[in-house]
Amino acid sequence: MPPTVAVVGGGISGLAACYHLARGPHPPKVLLLEASARLGGWLQSTRTADGAVFEHGPRGIRPGGVVGTDTLHMVSELGLEGDILPVPGDHPASRNRFLYVGGALHKLPSGLGGLLRPVPPFSRALLWSGVRDLLAPAGTEPDESVHAFVHRRFGREVADIAVDSLCRGIFAGDCRELSIRSCFPALFEAERRWRSVLLGLALGSGKERGAESGLSRRARAERWSQWSLRGGMETLPEALAAFLRPRGVELHCHARLRRLHRHPKGHWQLTLADGGTMKADHVISALPATALAEVLPAEAEPLAQELRRIPAVSVAVVNLQYEGVTLPVTGFGHLVPSSQDASLLGIVYDSVAFPQHDGTGAAAVRLTVMLGGAWFRQSFGDAAAVAPALLLQRAQAAVREQLGLEPAPTRSMVRVHQACIPQYTLGHWQRIERIGRFLAEQQLPLSLIGASYAGVSVNDCIASAKAAVGQLLG
Repeated sequence: MPPTVAVVGGGISGLAACYHLARGPHPPKVLLLEASARLGGWLQSTRTADGAVFEHGPRGIRPGGVVGTDTLHMVSELGLEGDILPVPGDHPASRNRFLYVGGALHKLPSGLGGLLRPVPPFSRALLWSGVRDLLAPAGTEPDESVHAFVHRRFGREVADIAVDSLCRGIFAGDCRELSIRSCFPALFEAERRWRSVLLGLALGSGKERGAESGLSRRARAERWSQWSLRGGMETLPEALAAFLRPRGVELHCHARLRRLHRHPKGHWQLTLADGGTMKADHVISALPATALAEVLPAEAEPLAQELRRIPAVSVAVVNLQYEGVTLPVTGFGHLVPSSQDASLLGIVYDSVAFPQHDGTGAAAVRLTVMLGGAWFRQSFGDAAAVAPALLLQRAQAAVREQLGLEPAPTRSMVRVHQACIPQYTLGHWQRIERIGRFLAEQQLPLSLIGASYAGVSVNDCIASAKAAVGQLLG
């Protein structure tokens, strides 16, 4: 009789783990437990009757690197090649990204001209920041905040404006709290190995590729910056679920895990919120770190303590659709440094990157306003109690002030994603090492995957699932 593997958490990480378990030559019995009524986690898409698509979570996936190539390979195997919506390298959404500083939109510099002369909002040519990096000595600290690292290597202005905004866009976090070693390991390693970040990135760019597919070769040839799917990002978890069901994977929604208990014979007993129990030889947890901490047995308290030290921030996602308007600029969107408006992370111009999602109705502009993150409580109060009307009002005001769109939106949707993006704060790498050491020393049949540990992107989550299953199955 094959062993039983229970995967806890039905977001993209948990579904990807089930996918890789089910594809093995001798697949185990696989149970997926999801607390909510739906699979897919933060990948949520609303499809309207006129064909418009609104993303409430991630809206595009990058194709680059091993993790990006592996995701495209999985997409090919799921039969989704015909649904891919690519954004090629020469597209305005690839070339044009903006910052909102000093009451105006500023295009981020690109090309040689943007490096050789001062381009607002920067007071000096960015060439000087590059020279500074080439001359600066390598750091000696085992970890450093992202802000401190960039300030030291490229100067205060790049740290305060560009990198502050970047961290808000990726992590919805504060670059003064986030770890360079864990959030941007390529930059950390480039400095350690080559003494210069720019030199290291240039010389170390020939990294290995993941599992090749026709899709990944096409992405490379056309220099895709990102891609989506015709039915929205939720198409991916839907396709995974459709792949898993006929292969005998048991997908259980409304199955909240209350407690993990290790039986003296070595297997796990999983107790659910409704009182039901299940047995498993191995558990793969795709839960957020703090959620896993609450269901571990007492003997795993040292592990639970480490998991509780991995915080996460809440983000409000406000989708807006306007008719009869024109954007003042064309590009991916704009970010807002915390010094300008801490509550507003940025605005994505969805209709520019993916006009296929605009629907068949009247010509429309779709936008997504991101609010809160590390500044949610100070800006809006408790994420569990905030009024959607307040967030909608704030989002509309931002669009009016920053993009000049005066009319009321014809469609609006507000989602508050509580504790949705883990924050890799200083020393995160040491926490991950201690967690790994505890699991090894105690020989716990438990794997940890998902955004809490080694990358918050969709690609990273899928990669963590693949790695854990590879380690488990050998």
